Amino acid sequence: MPFSVPSGIPDFREIAAPKREVDILRRALQLVQRCVPDTWSWHVQEAVRRGDVQLDALARLDAPDGTSATLVFEVKRLLTARDASGAVQLLREMIADADVPSPLPIMVARYLAPSTRERLEQEGVGYADATGNLYVALDRPALFVRNAGADHDPWRGPGRPRGTLKGAPAARVVRALVDFFPPYSVPELMERSQVSSGAAYRVMKFLEEEALVQRTPRGPITEVVWRPLLERWSQDYGFQRSDVVQSFLFPRGVETLLSALSSLANNDDYVLTGSLAAQNYAPYAPPRLAMLYVSDMPSFCERLGLRAVDKGANVMLAANSDDVSFARSQQISGVRMAAPSQIAVDLLTGPGRMPSEAQALMNWMEANEDAWRR
Repeated sequence: MPFSVPSGIPDFREIAAPKREVDILRRALQLVQRCVPDTWSWHVQEAVRRGDVQLDALARLDAPDGTSATLVFEVKRLLTARDASGAVQLLREMIADADVPSPLPIMVARYLAPSTRERLEQEGVGYADATGNLYVALDRPALFVRNAGADHDPWRGPGRPRGTLKGAPAARVVRALVDFFPPYSVPELMERSQVSSGAAYRVMKFLEEEALVQRTPRGPITEVVWRPLLERWSQDYGFQRSDVVQSFLFPRGVETLLSALSSLANNDDYVLTGSLAAQNYAPYAPPRLAMLYVSDMPSFCERLGLRAVDKGANVMLAANSDDVSFARSQQISGVRMAAPSQIAVDLLTGPGRMPSEAQALMNWMEANEDAWRR
C-alpha cells in the first residue's frame, strides 16, 4: 500500500536546497528507510566500489520470510525525461558489471518532474527526490512505496521560469509544433508561431527536457510527440482560463447554432471550438454546450442574439488578448472552425464528458494526420 512521508522527516518547504549530491542521496535514503517495515532489516553502504565500478549507495533489505533484495542508488543533480532512459541503461550496465544480487535500480535527484517520474516508472526502476517524490516496487520481498512531493522545483533559482507552458508565446509555439510536420528549424518555428527567438528557445529547451520534441544538435526539430504535448499543454492552458469567459443562452438551441453561424455576414471575428467543432471530425455524442473564441464579445452577442445567463447556458464565449486560438482555423460549411489541435486542448480542459471527447478526437487525429497537419 502507498505510504506518506513518515513523521520525523522535515517537509521540503522546511529545508534549504541540498547543494551536494551526498546530501541528496542521504535524504533519499532516509525517505526510503522510514517506509520499510520495522520487522525488516536495512543495511546501507555509500560509495561502494566493486572492481572498476563505483555505485553511489547500496541498501540491502531482508524480510522476515528470508527473502532479500538490494536497492542500488544512483544520484544525479539534474535528471530530465529526455535523459532518463539513457541514465537507467547506464546504471543497469554498472549493476551488471558490479554483480549485484537481486538489484532494484533507484534514480535519485534533487527534484524529478512528473514527466521524468513517469518515464522512470515505464523503465521499471524506482526513484526518489529531495522533495519527497518516491516510488519503490519490489516483487520479492513484496514492497510497494509511493509518496508525492512537489510538482514544481521549489529550489529553482531566479530568472524566467522554464517548467511551464503558460502564456501566449508558449501557446503559439505548441500550436505550431503540433500543426506542422517536422523537420523544420527553430527559425522556421519562430516564423510560424510569430514569437521571439528567446521565447522559442526557452519553450524548446523545456520540451526537449520533457522528451516531447527531438532536435539534432544545433539543427532542425526532427520529431514532435504531439499527443502527449497537447496533454501536457492542457495542464497550463484552457478555454475557461481565458482573459474573459462568459455564459450565454442561444434561445433556438445548440442544434441550430451552426446554421445561425453560417448565416452571419462576417465570420472572421469568431472561431468555433469544443464539442460542436469536434463533431466535424470525430462525432461522439450530441453537443450540449457550444464554445467559441470571439474578438468582440458585445458585437458578436448582438449579431447572434445571445442572452447572458447565470444558469442554463448553452453557449460559452472566451476572449483573449492573444489570437492563438484563431491560428490555422478554417471555414467549413460556412462556419469558422478552430484547428483540431486547438479543439483538442479545449476539450481536454472542459467539463463533464469533454475530456473523453478529446480522446476520441485525438484518436481520429492519429489515424488521419495528413488531413490536419501541414
